[in-house]
Amino acid sequence: MGLYSREILMGMAAAHPEMRFDFCYRPHRYLRSRSVQVPPNARRRLLAEPLGPRSAVLFHGLNQRLPHVPMRRAIATFHDLFVMTGEYSTPEFRARFTAQARDAATRASAIIAVSAFTKGQVVSLLGVDPAKVRVVHHGIRKLPLAPCASREKVILNVGAVQKRKNIARLVEAFETVDRSWKLVLAGARGYGCDEILRRIERSPARDRISMMGYVSPAALAACYAGAMIFAFPSLDEGFGMPLLEAMAAGIPVVTSNRSALPEVAGDAAILVDPESTEALGQALRDLAEKEELRQELSRRGETRARLFTWEKAVRETWDVYQDVMR
Repeated sequence: MGLYSREILMGMAAAHPEMRFDFCYRPHRYLRSRSVQVPPNARRRLLAEPLGPRSAVLFHGLNQRLPHVPMRRAIATFHDLFVMTGEYSTPEFRARFTAQARDAATRASAIIAVSAFTKGQVVSLLGVDPAKVRVVHHGIRKLPLAPCASREKVILNVGAVQKRKNIARLVEAFETVDRSWKLVLAGARGYGCDEILRRIERSPARDRISMMGYVSPAALAACYAGAMIFAFPSLDEGFGMPLLEAMAAGIPVVTSNRSALPEVAGDAAILVDPESTEALGQALRDLAEKEELRQELSRRGETRARLFTWEKAVRETWDVYQDVMR
């Protein structure tokens, strides 16, 4: 969400010098202003000051919430609703999230969904008129990979180590891959992590599994540069930025055939039933054993990733702004 906010914020300021953009770092605490780093050519137009949403011609809530103050017009971006559909959080958090999402969906003049899948959930779970929801995909900026980086026999997974990411099943599938391969999990601990850690500890392949925890952008770029396969068998994703990052980095991808992942991957990845360990294991073995398949998916992935740009996302978001302000 921080990446999305930064790209939309700076992209709007750069694309529309005639407009004034006031940035509230925390909508629920907008009187406590924060500073942000922006491009030099945008600093005179992009303000971080305690004006708040009341004075804005249009307020854009970037994280499926809106502040509880009067506003002239409001737009809310919805990234995902997995908290409402699965056992991926505490009951208390689910109740709070659901209340905030319903409030934003009701009060917003328009809703931006980051995928057609998320739009479908907004319509079905929150009862929103489909005409009120516009799909604007995320973009990607290619990571600064080392030009001569050599790839190793590494299967990489990027994202929080939590139940929704299907890590336990990935570990089970990885156990069927040749012992010369390693599995690297790059991400902070999340909901349900303890159960996953116990599964890894029981794994006969535990000596070939590395948990990196949270990684910096530079370290993440190194991970993408060094891996031969990217595995992302998540059970529920509103978009799936790591999938897009991996394709942009030229890594062949195995991912889930559910939620927004087929929408992002297109024909540039192997899609599997995320609840089938056999299917996931077979896909990993196929990629591990077939260099031509890896090369083909690498080419497709890079081509597919070029369809997703932040410049396009900014243009389409601006179109929503214009429609709401008419």
